[in-house]
Amino acid sequence: MYYEIAIIALIIFVIMISTGQISINQLISDHEALFKKLKESDWDFYVKARYGNDVNPDILFNQRIRNGVITIFAMLFAFIGNFSAITIVIAIAAGFFMYKMTYMNVKSYYRKHINEIDSMLPHYLKSIEILIQHYTVPVAIGKSLEDAPEIFKEGLQDLVNAINSGDDSINPYMDFAKTYPVRDSMRMMRLLYRLSIGRQERKQEQLLAFSKSISNLQQKARETRYKNRLEKMEGMTMRMLICTGIGVMVLLILSVLQMIDL
Repeated sequence: MYYEIAIIALIIFVIMISTGQISINQLISDHEALFKKLKESDWDFYVKARYGNDVNPDILFNQRIRNGVITIFAMLFAFIGNFSAITIVIAIAAGFFMYKMTYMNVKSYYRKHINEIDSMLPHYLKSIEILIQHYTVPVAIGKSLEDAPEIFKEGLQDLVNAINSGDDSINPYMDFAKTYPVRDSMRMMRLLYRLSIGRQERKQEQLLAFSKSISNLQQKARETRYKNRLEKMEGMTMRMLICTGIGVMVLLILSVLQMIDL
């Protein structure tokens, strides 16, 4: 009986979705403020790191919500004949896992390419030193936007717009660092802010200090990259030695067993 009712309800639900009487996307949009509370603070950054600026993080986030909701209803339908508090918990857990799966995938991509992505910001700041010598920091950033890493372009434009609108505080720089939480982003943005508010007669001295700090961060990133490569090579060597050792032991054991049989 439960299955017959559930099938009829499912057919009606599908018909209403097909005719546009019910829209899951509209449902998500109407409750966007509520769903936004589930959004991870670093979600936008991971999406941009994985797909670039061509993919809208908000659209992908709404797809995650939709997939999670559909999974919950699908699990409830599967357990319609054995409906209980446990099945509800299982259905919600399955929906939450489906919701989190995309986040875990983009975060895994960042972890695999962490050294490459983290090195982009100090490399970019190092490349605009000449421009900063002749222009203010926001003008230098604006002139270098075309050559900036794709992942940071939107954030850099927002930074320049905020400064040009009259915000001469550190907030635009910190907002950029929070939006793009790469290694030492807070420190680099503080250095850039101090350089932007420095006195003109001390600009060369401050620029040298800025350049030295960025060079140290680049060196730190290179050392970390080489260290990770070395650890990876050591791990591969250890696995090869273990596999070789196990293979030799197996051959010895087989040889001993063969001698015993003789």
